[in-house]
Formats: sequence, structure tokens, C-alpha cells
Amino acid sequence: MDRAVTGFRLPRLLLPRPGIDLRKWAVIACDQHTAEPAYWEQVAREVGTAPSTLELILPEVYLDAADTDARIARIRQSMRRYLADGVFVGHDSAVLVERTVDGRTRRGLMLELDLEHYDYAAGSTSLIRPTEGTIVERLAPRIAVRRDAPLELPHILVLIDDPQRTVIEPLAAARDHQRPLYETELMLGGGHLVGRALDATQGAQAVRSLQALADPRAFAARYGVPDGTPAMLFAMGDGNHSLATAKAIWRDARERFGMAHPSRYALVEVVNVHDPALEFAAIHRLLFGVAGDTRHALAQAFGSRVVCTDVASAAQMRERVAAAAGSARVTTGLIGPGARFSVVQIADPPSPLAVATWQPFIDSLIERRLAHEVDYVHGDAALERLALQAGRVGVHFAPIGKSELMRRVVHEGPTPRKTFSMGEAHEKRYYVEARRIGD
Repeated sequence: MDRAVTGFRLPRLLLPRPGIDLRKWAVIACDQHTAEPAYWEQVAREVGTAPSTLELILPEVYLDAADTDARIARIRQSMRRYLADGVFVGHDSAVLVERTVDGRTRRGLMLELDLEHYDYAAGSTSLIRPTEGTIVERLAPRIAVRRDAPLELPHILVLIDDPQRTVIEPLAAARDHQRPLYETELMLGGGHLVGRALDATQGAQAVRSLQALADPRAFAARYGVPDGTPAMLFAMGDGNHSLATAKAIWRDARERFGMAHPSRYALVEVVNVHDPALEFAAIHRLLFGVAGDTRHALAQAFGSRVVCTDVASAAQMRERVAAAAGSARVTTGLIGPGARFSVVQIADPPSPLAVATWQPFIDSLIERRLAHEVDYVHGDAALERLALQAGRVGVHFAPIGKSELMRRVVHEGPTPRKTFSMGEAHEKRYYVEARRIGD
């Protein structure tokens, strides 16, 4: 395979050995429930002393904890112990992943992406591109976790734009002839997960189909750009900062060890943006330590262009925000202080994207000490529950349409940071597979 053209290869996986309780082994992506330590405490109770990926990741709710360095050291020790104790078995080939949750089944393909073909800069024209802005300052703690770690465990979901369904869907149609590698119910409402091994013929078929998607002429025709425009094959879905972290580690390893080092690649799950089970959700904002009246601050920032209308409930707020989709005004919801719900409309906004209009305002609140910090919350119910607590305000966004995302990235570059999420929190990727990236 020509890496300069494809930017990927079929994976070399490490999977939990037979006999391990996969329900306890698989835990949700580390960047979920970052404002809910009780969730992760419940995960720890569910796992107990069983082998689990919980021992191999750092939930980001603990990134600022006093014992973070000790947690990272324990993660590396656990990785090496699991390798030494034979917890993993190797598997070298592509894997078809089927995740069923809330009555929908999303299908994906496990691949390794070549980080030489990934650039997360705002003006990126690389084969693998970000879909939203990367906060470089947020990489440092993630780099600390990955540096010198012998394993990576992916929660990264990467998108392909395959409207003719040529890559993943033919593989799914043949799943009755594929060998199951793992199957489990996932804890805490995560649904059902199956991984199926592809044979050599199916793997080669997937490679050819992906290469066809990357053809420059086909790319130019698909997006209405001039011939010769650099093609985008892969676009980040979930895990933008995780892939950026992998890139930073690879830059260092390339200088120290050369181009053949395994950290050149990152293990991901690839999903077709046209998969009907794939739904985009907004990533809401939760402000902590709010001082003063946020609605007054909005009036100061936007003047007569902003209108705040109180409604009776969170449900009415959500309905009004959803109904305003496509309007010339940016429409969002505001929760708090307490059980106060408002619909906020901003006329003549600086950006048609609500997140791009609101994020500078939120940043200014923190700079002026009108709020202490902001967290990024997945899920309407989670935002509403968390925002009702004292000193907090929640900002509710409508989701971006998935049909417009890829075209927007090609023509305009990444969206603002934390613009969208692929599904709600409980639909996020659970860790099962691992890959060796160091000693």
C-alpha cells in the first residue's frame, strides 16, 4: 500500500484474551462526564478488581487532581503488567465494529492512520483534517499520559464522506461470514458492541474503496473545488485532541527514533458520515462560579441585537431553539441561575454558527472574572441537571447538521472548538482494542 496516497494501514491490534469479562473491561471515553466524578466512581465500583481499561486511561475529570502524576504512573505500570501477564492477544487485520444503542446500530472500521498525513492547524490541507479548532493548551496533560506509554487505546472516531456507501456498508452486508472477535453488553447504558474480523479479501476491498474516495478528481467533483485541490479523506469526528496529542508524540519520536517507530500511526474507528445511525449532538457549555447576571452581560456585549425570552421549562427552551434552526438569528438556550430557562436570539451575529458567536463572549466572561471556568457538556439532560446547581449557568446549543459538516470543513476550515459531538454521552466509544506504541 502506498502510504503517500492512502495515509492509513490495516491495524495490528491487541485484544483482551478469552475469558475476560468484557462488560467490566470496556469503559467509556475518558473525555466524557468531566463534570461528574460520581459517574467515574460508579464505573470503578462496577469494575472492582477485574481487568479493565479503566486501569489504562485517565478520566479527564481527574486531569486537575492533586494525584494526577501518580495516576499517570499507575497507568503505565498497569499497561506493562497487563502485557507481561498475557492479558492481551494479538490480531492483525481490519475489524468491523457494530455498536447498537437506543435502537440504532452504527458501523465502523478499525484502521491505523498515518500521522504524517495529519495537520491540525486551522488552514490544514492534509489528507486527515480536524473538523474543529484545536486548543493547543489542552494537549499538555494528554501528552503527559501518552508519553512513554507502551499502549494506546482509542476512543477516536474519524469520518469519511462516502454517500455511495462503498467502504463500510459492503463489509457489513457480509458480516454473517465474518468471525466474531468480541461481543459484550456495555456498562451504564452503553448498549451492545460486536467486533468482527475481516479476511484478507475484505481488507483489500476496504483499502481499494478508501483509495477511490481519496482520488483527487473525485474529491474535486464531490465538493465543487478546483482540480488539484488537496484531497481530504478523513475528517475528525470525536477525539480531536487525542489525535492531536498522538501527532505531538509522533513529532518527538520521529526525531529520536526515525520514521519506522510505531507511534507514527494512531488507532481509530472510521465511520461513514452518511450512516443513518450516526447522529450529531451539540456540545453545550457549563459555566462555573458565575458572578452577576449573564443576561445583563449579553445585553452589554450585543446591545439591542440580543433578545432573551424566559420560558416555563427546559423542554420549551429546547423546542424553541430547535424550531429556529436555519434562521438568520443565532438562537440558543440559557439555563440558570436556578430553574430559569430562556431562549436567547442574537440578530446580525458575527458568525452563523452559534458556537462561534458565543465562545468569544464566554471567554470574555472568564477573562473579566464574571465566571470562573467553563466545561463542555454532552447531552441535554446532563446540562440541565448540572446547570441547576448554585453558581452555574448552562448554554444550550442546537446540533450542527451532519450533511453540512464535511463541506464546511473543505471550504472554510475547522469549526470552532467543541462545536459538535457524534451522539450523546452514553453513545461515545468504549475502549476495547489496544495497540502497541512503545516499550
